[in-house]
Amino acid sequence: MSPHPMPPTEQSARLREMAAAAPVVPVLVIAPGVDARALGAALVSGGLPMLEVTLRTPAALEAIAAMADLPGAIPGAGTLLTPADVRAARQAGARFGVSPGATPDLLAAAEAEGLPLLPGAATASEVMALLARGHDAMKLFPAAAAGGTALLKSLAGPLPQAGFCPTGGIGPENAAEYLRLPNVMCVGGSWVAPPDLLARGDWAGVEALARAAAALPR
Repeated sequence: MSPHPMPPTEQSARLREMAAAAPVVPVLVIAPGVDARALGAALVSGGLPMLEVTLRTPAALEAIAAMADLPGAIPGAGTLLTPADVRAARQAGARFGVSPGATPDLLAAAEAEGLPLLPGAATASEVMALLARGHDAMKLFPAAAAGGTALLKSLAGPLPQAGFCPTGGIGPENAAEYLRLPNVMCVGGSWVAPPDLLARGDWAGVEALARAAAALPR
């Protein structure tokens, strides 16, 4: 049976609900051999349920599948670039998708697969194009390089209906600055799951970083 199509407005509503759960979405680059389920459990225990597993490693889809039935977890797939990526993520059990940009084919695939998609934008024209299609929840990428909080403040004036999850160049030292902005739903960051902790299976360390991130004000 084919998945139920999900129009952009419904996708955005679902993503805003997910983003309300915590101020930070972990951006996870999971190498082969890492216990993805244990990683997900540590992040959820620390208060970060929305988990973006980037499709940058051969272990990514298997990691999403391992997290799919983890209590409290909302696993998703990042770095979706093609319709094939969307289909693979959906089949692995992803409950949302994230892309660094947006193409008509990618947006159509997410709608057809019923996968809530957080499409990327970095300019006013890109934001306007997504709003015109019904997407009002999007990813600002690369956030710091594109203009950071100054850009977000500028976009809020003419385009207040757009909500963003800025990602790229954000860490514990500047996340709060982004989260204070009215058009920021949450931020994405990899600092809560550093490669050294993942490599040695330090799940207590990951949980502590997640707990600190979950406590950020917004």
